[in-house]
Amino acid sequence: MFFLMMVMLVGLILGLVAVASNPSPYFAALGLVVVAGFGCGVLASHGGSFLSLVLFLIYLGGMLVVFAYSAALAAEPYPESWGSYPVVVSMLIYVAGVCLVSGVFWAGWYESSWVSVDEFGEFSVARGDTEGVALMYSLGGGMLVISAWVLLLALFVVLELTRGLSRGTLRAV
Repeated sequence: MFFLMMVMLVGLILGLVAVASNPSPYFAALGLVVVAGFGCGVLASHGGSFLSLVLFLIYLGGMLVVFAYSAALAAEPYPESWGSYPVVVSMLIYVAGVCLVSGVFWAGWYESSWVSVDEFGEFSVARGDTEGVALMYSLGGGMLVISAWVLLLALFVVLELTRGLSRGTLRAV
């Protein structure tokens, strides 16, 4: 369990570095999807499996809007990839910064702190995230509907902003 958690956290950090260091929206959107996957994996391994699924689906809906907006406004025919020199240099700088900050705070971390909610099963009668699911659908159901409506509205706003000269959203560049 510890090895899987460390792989997820390292993937999360490397995905964040890939997003922060890349100026091209195509590769940055791919990095954001990777970060969302690893982040929801960390959340699911701590016992919030349903919450991580809902977060992943909502986040990917938001990413669809952001990717459509950024891809429509990107006018570069040959974007910089992760292998180009400036991107590699900024990735190395970010990784060195993460290593320095983690070296400062390393003394307080121990393996025994990685305990999921389900390992305390003898103290509860339900799974770890069932109470959150009940609250999300009872008190937070309106917020879920509002969030879905805002994402749909943002998608239409992005499509209208990138339409350009009444030729529609899918135009030849």
